[in-house]
Formats: sequence, structure tokens, C-alpha cells
Amino acid sequence: MDQEGADPGFSAVGEVAGDRVTVTVTGEVDMATAGALFEAATPGRVTTATVDLRAVTFFDSAAIHTLVRLADHYAGAIEVLASDRVRRVLDIAGLSTQPWLKEG
Repeated sequence: MDQEGADPGFSAVGEVAGDRVTVTVTGEVDMATAGALFEAATPGRVTTATVDLRAVTFFDSAAIHTLVRLADHYAGAIEVLASDRVRRVLDIAGLSTQPWLKEG
């Protein structure tokens, strides 16, 4: 992340179909962008979520915190698709065995 703010290549686009939101995330997820990820993943009136992190280039502790918040929010009704880079960060954080983490 540069000192000016959020990664200009970051995006978190949520698409709702029925009671599921699917969020596709690109770029860096960090303190400057984690809130936008959470907002995209929690639109009103959905009960399940898929978060696709396969195009994420950077993932820090703020991003990890956001995933934990989303896992709590959706309580067993979330799946996260992770790139090798994100999976490595989650492994270091001790989260690689969480049931919501799926093969990307």
C-alpha cells in the first residue's frame, strides 16, 4: 500500500443471487480496503456468502480480521476461495484449517 491511501487496483464487487452474495476481490486487502470488502460482502437480506480472493495480491492482518468478522457474521454459511498467496497468510495466522476456507 502506498502512503496516499487505498490501492487503486483494489476492487470488491458483490453480486447477489437469491440469498447469496458472491464477492470478487482484486488487488491489495489491507487497512485501507478491508472495510470496503466487508461492506461488499454484507448487503442487506442475504444469508450466505462466497468471497473470492484468488486475484488478491496482498493480504494483511486487517484483511484477516475482516474474514474472521465475515465468518462470524455468516456463522457456517460462508466459503472463501483463496489464492496461494492468501492461503499462505492464513496458514501463518493459524486459520488454514477453518471450514470456510475452500480450495481455489
